[in-house]
Amino acid sequence: MKRLDGKVAVVTGASLGIGAGIAERLASEGAAVVINYGRSKEAAEALVSRIQAAGGKAVAVQADIRDRGQVRNLIAAAVSTFGRLDVLVNNAGVYEFRPLAAVDDTHHDRQFDTNVKALLFATQEAVKVFGDNGGSIINISSVVGASPVANGSVYSATKAAVDAITKGLAMELGPRKIRVNAIAPGLVLTEGQDKMEGTMEFRQYVLSQTPLGRLGTPADIAGAVAFLASDDAEWTTGQVLAVAGGSRP
Repeated sequence: MKRLDGKVAVVTGASLGIGAGIAERLASEGAAVVINYGRSKEAAEALVSRIQAAGGKAVAVQADIRDRGQVRNLIAAAVSTFGRLDVLVNNAGVYEFRPLAAVDDTHHDRQFDTNVKALLFATQEAVKVFGDNGGSIINISSVVGASPVANGSVYSATKAAVDAITKGLAMELGPRKIRVNAIAPGLVLTEGQDKMEGTMEFRQYVLSQTPLGRLGTPADIAGAVAFLASDDAEWTTGQVLAVAGGSRP
């Protein structure tokens, strides 16, 4: 028996990168997975096909998680398709680095709307349908939430907010058997990370500060998420777990 057999999980922003790695890992552990995507329909459907080919259960559902109505439909789709919901992984996020002089409304609102507001909307809807046995909410934060970096003030602030929300909701929802934790990745090699300016220089710097001697992969984050989603973590809540090879920004 696999440790997530019988559980149903929603992973937001799951068509590519860390989200795709999380979805595949949860499915391999026995969970039925709802793969949320915004625009990358082909990638999401390809991920569903890979999971099904490996014997897992998955479905792709489009939703702009910044829109409360679409989030409501996403959670409803999980319940209508698989009959329940046990795990929510708030993975969807965006990032952009700018110096203070270049910060404007668009830069600020895009990141806070996706990284913070959408996370709250998804959590609101998920807790409505968790059963009597509670559930597990796992937020994907970042090490820069606790250790901000230059030119990343807005992004770092969104992840600090995620950490605070995680700890506050753990206390609020604990009496309902709902666990709330976060994973704070270090630098993970993904499609999106390749688009950052100065990528190679930044990678080399982070690598030089990483005791385990390598950068992260989506599989590294997915393993930690699978633990927090499982009953192995049934007495763990309100934690922000750094998965970063020992590095600091």
